[in-house]
Amino acid sequence: MAQVLEFKLPDLGEGLTEAEIVRWLVQVGDVVAVDQPVVEVETAKAMVEVPCPYGGVVTARFGEEGEELPVGAPLLTVAVGAPASGGDAPAGGGLPGAEEASRAGSGTTEGSGNVLVGYGTGAPPARRRRVRAAGPLGAGTPGGPSAPGHPAPGSGRTHGAARTEPGAVGFREPGVVQPAPARTAPLHAEGPVPVISPLVRRLARDNGLDLRELHGSGPDGLILRADVEQALRAATARQAPPAADTPVRSSPAPSRLSSAPADGVRTPLKGVRGAVADKLSRSRREIPDATCWVDADATELMRARAAMNAAGGPKISLLALLARICTAALARFPELNSTVDTEAREIVRLDQVHLGFAAQTERGLVVPVVRDAHARDAESLTAEFARLTEAARTGTLTPGELTGGTFTLNNYGVFGVDGSTPIINHPEAAMLGVGRIVPKPWVHEGELAVRQVVQLSLTFDHRVCDGGTAGGFLRYVADCVEQPAVLLRTL
Repeated sequence: MAQVLEFKLPDLGEGLTEAEIVRWLVQVGDVVAVDQPVVEVETAKAMVEVPCPYGGVVTARFGEEGEELPVGAPLLTVAVGAPASGGDAPAGGGLPGAEEASRAGSGTTEGSGNVLVGYGTGAPPARRRRVRAAGPLGAGTPGGPSAPGHPAPGSGRTHGAARTEPGAVGFREPGVVQPAPARTAPLHAEGPVPVISPLVRRLARDNGLDLRELHGSGPDGLILRADVEQALRAATARQAPPAADTPVRSSPAPSRLSSAPADGVRTPLKGVRGAVADKLSRSRREIPDATCWVDADATELMRARAAMNAAGGPKISLLALLARICTAALARFPELNSTVDTEAREIVRLDQVHLGFAAQTERGLVVPVVRDAHARDAESLTAEFARLTEAARTGTLTPGELTGGTFTLNNYGVFGVDGSTPIINHPEAAMLGVGRIVPKPWVHEGELAVRQVVQLSLTFDHRVCDGGTAGGFLRYVADCVEQPAVLLRTL
């Protein structure tokens, strides 16, 4: 008899607690092999293809595309092993494709060799059958599930976060309308409230709704978003003003469900956009930042880059030269390559420079990180910037490539603007901003001339240094831009 195993959304690392389903890669009834990607999810860090540690036949999927699931929520169930034969087969027949699953290696449960955080390193644990108390909804025999507590292939159930068994509380026999139980007391006076989706909890919390007073319409009494919205509509109806022909009595004005305006297009703050919002808000709350800026003549830097590229070999990008200048400046002013440990009330000066750079993508603003930028030359920096930029555009950056930065370089000049006061990328201590390089009148060697001018700005955490250090750093960067030969001192 086939064994049905449940695969839950694994811990994707970096403190991520939820992920949004972008695209299912398998259907119910498909045969999957061990380590085969089954779903593409988007976290607050990156797009990730999640491989399944089991091989067999997909019997159910949980969650629709666009739905957000917490870590630990069921993703799908897989039937592994050969089906039962003869009279021992469950009602409704055997699992389709079981023979193909066996040939694909699904008869084993040795586990996955594809390791994500939290799974894939060994054999799956033995599945325990839950003991549920009999409920008032009565017992019945569902129409031949493949295994107790799991929907049959092709049954149409492709989402949900819990399943019910015959005789269990919340079980609904197909085609039978169950009466709602009488409510004489709070439904969930003790124990956890049956809610899985964090969006449902947030919706109830934002509108002051007590989830313990609700009866969920989902399996096992699971409270769904529709249940919360229905309760909110009922609350609004109770607070509606009386009709025109009804005597008006003094009563408080109906309260709004949310402090935000009702009209307009709403965009959920989730995924990359939500992560950016959280990080920038935290930066503004915790970091006392200050900004200084200076105009610099970049004519010689542009000439030096042209000479490098004319000499043959891989082309050197302007961003790579600016990054090389940053690492040289951080070697002279290491205070700006640090972070603040607020609990210990200590400034932690970092030895390595992991340089982040802002990249605008269709999914929003991301900050890939070039590891050990201080140990790279201009050619190596150019190659790494190109690789990370392409990965950012295609949404294939890993969480590790988006975290761990110690200093950020923000080239907002590509948007055609001259200056900005950027928000520090928490928990870093500083960010260098570079505006567009444009021809401007400039006094050069005592005469007015047209030169390539750029505005540089430095936003820094005033806890790690004072204005003298920040000004010295920015002035050194400007000197290197104006006279690239200054860099020879550090080569």
